[in-house]
Amino acid sequence: MAKENSAQSTLENLCRRYPPLEDIRESIWAAFCLLRDAYTSGNKLLICGNGGSAADSGHIVGELMKGFEKKRPLSQEETAKVEPLIGAEYAGLLQGALPAIDLTQHHVLNTAVANDNSPELIFAQQVWGYGVKGDVLLGISTSGNAQNVYLGAQVARAKGMKVLSFTGPDGGKLAKIADQAVRVPGQSTAHIQEYHLPVYHALCVMLEETFF
Repeated sequence: MAKENSAQSTLENLCRRYPPLEDIRESIWAAFCLLRDAYTSGNKLLICGNGGSAADSGHIVGELMKGFEKKRPLSQEETAKVEPLIGAEYAGLLQGALPAIDLTQHHVLNTAVANDNSPELIFAQQVWGYGVKGDVLLGISTSGNAQNVYLGAQVARAKGMKVLSFTGPDGGKLAKIADQAVRVPGQSTAHIQEYHLPVYHALCVMLEETFF
């Protein structure tokens, strides 16, 4: 209960700082619950987007895979496993992680898929290869209509994964097939992306508070 209250407090603080997000408070909380449940079950997060949304994909991975606002030291049991192999100094610097993969950064694979198969399949191919039932795909698209993100989401559904979408207010076709859609306000790409950042920062904090 304490961890849930802490996550709720982070969400309330987000909405105080960005009042237009109050209207989508419930969808942000639902996104948190979807991610929390996946991580509780031992699953992982895959993320994709184009342009600025690709940069956001990497940003999110950076906050989840190491300490963000908290230090995440390994447990004594975990430290005991790794310390004899890498030494106490390095073992003491390792941090707990929430597994997440940025599908935009695998340039060799993505160019091979684009050249040999179709540019629109660069994310779908990775989802097929990495994804397992219970994982989550976060698709980021300001319009909600990026075809490569949409196809990745459809493959995620075929794999028994959950689909989370970050879009603008319309949501596009991506939001229509998502298990949970977060539709931030904004009438331009830049304004939509400016709201995506505080939302995913808050989600990363909420997850960190829950698991560490």
